[in-house]
Amino acid sequence: MIVGVQASADGAPINLAIPPRFAFLADDDNPAEDEWLPGEWAPDGRAHILIGPAGGEITLTAATYWIWTTWAAGIEAPVYRSGRLRIY
Repeated sequence: MIVGVQASADGAPINLAIPPRFAFLADDDNPAEDEWLPGEWAPDGRAHILIGPAGGEITLTAATYWIWTTWAAGIEAPVYRSGRLRIY
């Protein structure tokens, strides 16, 4: 699954030296600080995270999850509910 991340936040460029973070929540609450997982930036600027038992940051059980993303952009750290992911 690809989650879109904007190239800037109110005109501030994304800081690619700081990894993006992801949260996967079964409810629609905002993520708590301990629910964020580190991702990585691909060379093309897309945010990635590996999900699953084969070396992934997280293994999800069967459910539907809200995907949250955040990243550094200037002095801002935008937080977006980026979509839903259904695990069967």
